[in-house]
Amino acid sequence: MTQRKPGVLFLCVANSARSQMAEALARQLLGERVNVQSAGSMPSRVNPYAIDVLAELGVDLATHTSKSVQSIAPQTVDVVVTLCAEEVCPVFLGQARRLHWPIADPASDDPTLTREQMLARFRTARDQIAELLRTVPLGL
Repeated sequence: MTQRKPGVLFLCVANSARSQMAEALARQLLGERVNVQSAGSMPSRVNPYAIDVLAELGVDLATHTSKSVQSIAPQTVDVVVTLCAEEVCPVFLGQARRLHWPIADPASDDPTLTREQMLARFRTARDQIAELLRTVPLGL
């Protein structure tokens, strides 16, 4: 019988930016030894700016899709990381250890923001997530 890999779940509301970037960066960092997932309470679509700023690091998010937290099997998750700052974080009902990384949502509907300003917002969130992944033990 093979042993189940430890699992981490990254959560935010839309599963479009922060949790998607965290999932991809964690997979890159942790490799195959950890089951890495992401989801949201109101999934939408992966934000094109998230795709662009991860592509700058050679990470492909283009094939990712937003998923509902309801689609995650609780027995696959040992650690839940919520990435909400100003909004209400999704709830995960499993018996997992919980961490909270309050990262500001880089997405914005402000039509006055330029593409470069939006990319800068997403790069900031990406870099904050990458730093937390490198420095905060997930306990897996």
